[in-house]
Amino acid sequence: VAEVKEGLAKAGLPQQVMIDFSHANSSKQFQRQMIVADDVSQQLINGEQAIVGVMIESHLVEGNQSLESGEPLVYGKSVTDACIGWEDTDKVLRQLAAAVKQRRG
Repeated sequence: VAEVKEGLAKAGLPQQVMIDFSHANSSKQFQRQMIVADDVSQQLINGEQAIVGVMIESHLVEGNQSLESGEPLVYGKSVTDACIGWEDTDKVLRQLAAAVKQRRG
């Protein structure tokens, strides 16, 4: 976050960051989004004001499935990127809400 803030400041842009929990930040392993959530939550608790939002690869059912497999599709399971499921999503959102509440004092 600090590096991005520095780049934004140099460009004369607002120092506001939305963090993608997936892709490079989770080493393209969707389950690692939980680790990213822990880190971001701690930054919020520590008072980081630049974090204004997050993007989470989330769906009802964990993982993903292929449209081309010929198999019946599972309702609520991604047909694109692998996602965390609803239970983990609920946990992450509650964790982030608690962290923001702490940041606000």
